[in-house]
Amino acid sequence: MNGGSPRYNPLESMNRRFDAAVEVLGLDHQFANVLRVPDKVVMANIPVTMDNGNIKVFEAYRVVHSDHLGPSKGGIRYSMDVNLDEVKALAAWMTWKCAIVNIPYGGAKGGIKCDPRSMSKGELERLTRAYTVAMKDVFGPEQDIPAPDMGTGQQEMAWIVDEYSKIKGQNAWAVVTGKPIVLGGSLGRVEATGRGVMVSTRSALAKMGLKPTDANCAVQGFGNVGSISAKLIAQMGVKIVAISDISGGYFDSKGIDVDAAIAYVANSSSRSLEGFPCERKISNGELLELDVTVLVPAAMEDQITPENAHNIKAKLIVEGANGPTTAEADKILDDKGILVVPDILANAGGVTVSYFEWVQNRLGYYWTEERVNRRADRAMKMAFDNIYNASSKYGVNMRLAAYCVALEKVSAVLKLRGSF
Repeated sequence: MNGGSPRYNPLESMNRRFDAAVEVLGLDHQFANVLRVPDKVVMANIPVTMDNGNIKVFEAYRVVHSDHLGPSKGGIRYSMDVNLDEVKALAAWMTWKCAIVNIPYGGAKGGIKCDPRSMSKGELERLTRAYTVAMKDVFGPEQDIPAPDMGTGQQEMAWIVDEYSKIKGQNAWAVVTGKPIVLGGSLGRVEATGRGVMVSTRSALAKMGLKPTDANCAVQGFGNVGSISAKLIAQMGVKIVAISDISGGYFDSKGIDVDAAIAYVANSSSRSLEGFPCERKISNGELLELDVTVLVPAAMEDQITPENAHNIKAKLIVEGANGPTTAEADKILDDKGILVVPDILANAGGVTVSYFEWVQNRLGYYWTEERVNRRADRAMKMAFDNIYNASSKYGVNMRLAAYCVALEKVSAVLKLRGSF
C-alpha cells in the first residue's frame, strides 16, 4: 500500500518534529534529552512450534517511551515490516497522543516480525502466549497496557489476558484494552479511532467555514480505521468518492455506498475490496492526489512524501493512520495552504476509549455505548480546539502545535516529579 518509499524512517520524522517543537517552546534541552529517547526497550527472540512441527524463531519488541503521566499504553503490531525504529516512533507518538487528549497514560508500543495472514490460529495463539510470557515483567494494569494494532485484534488480546492472568494467579482484565465485550471490553471501542477521525473532520470543516454537505472525501485504507472513518464521515453528509485497500483504489464521482463496501469486504473470500463495483479503479497513489475537499490517509506510514505532496489537491488532510506524512512533506503541504489534522490528534479516539475500557475494568462497572461515545467525542473536540488555539498562539501548523501541547504537558510533569 505504500505510496511512499522505504527510505523514510518514522523515527527520524518524529524526532525532526520533536526538535522543532522544542525550539518553539524554548524547552530546556536537559528535559528534551530525557523525552527524546524511550525509557525502556525490551527485545525478545520467541521460539514457536509451527503446525508442521518445525520451530520458528520470531523477533519481538516492546518499547516503553514514557510512564511520566501514568502507566504506558500502546498497541501490538504483527507485521513483516516491524523494526525497532518503527516501534520506537510509534511508542513516542503514543506518549504525545495521550498527553494531547488529557488521559493519564504514557506511551508504549509492541511488535512482532511475522506475517499473521500466513499463520494458522493455533500458531498465532502460541506466538501471542509466548510473547506475553516474554513480556510478563513489562505488562501490567498499573505498568504497561497493550492493545490491538495492525495484524492483531480482540482474539490476541483475549489470549494475552488469559496468559497474563495465569502467570499472576488472578483475573487481570485491565492488562490489555481492545478486548471482546464478554471479556471486559468496552462498548464503542471498535469504532473509537474512526469516530475520532470523524470528530476531527467535523471540527476542522467548521473552522474552515465549509459545510459537510458541500464536501467530498477520499479515504486511503479500508481496515478498521479507514472503513469506520468513511462510514461516519458519510453520515455527516460528506460524499465519499474514493476508498482503497491493499487491492487498490475504487473511485466513484456519484459517491460510494460505504455500508455496501463494508459488507462486500466482510463477505469476500480475500477479505478485501478486490472486484468492488465502481466507476473506475485507481491506484493508492492516485487516490491521494484526487481533487477532493478531505483526504483521510488511514493505511500505512509514509504515504505523503516530497515526491507526491506537490500533487495533493485536498483542502483538508485528517490523518487516520500513524505517521502517514513524512517530515519533509510537511512544509510542502503548509505552502499549499492545506490544513492537516495530525495523526497524534486525529486518531487519538482509540486510546481515549481504551482508557475508558481500563477505567471500567478497574471499577467493575460498565457504561452504555451512548455514554462512551459522548465522553469520547467531548474529549476529541476539546483536544482539537486546544491544538487549533495553540496553532494560532505559536504561529505554527496543527502538527507542530500538537507536539508543543504534548511536550509542554509531559515536560511540566517531568520537572515536578524531578525523577533524576
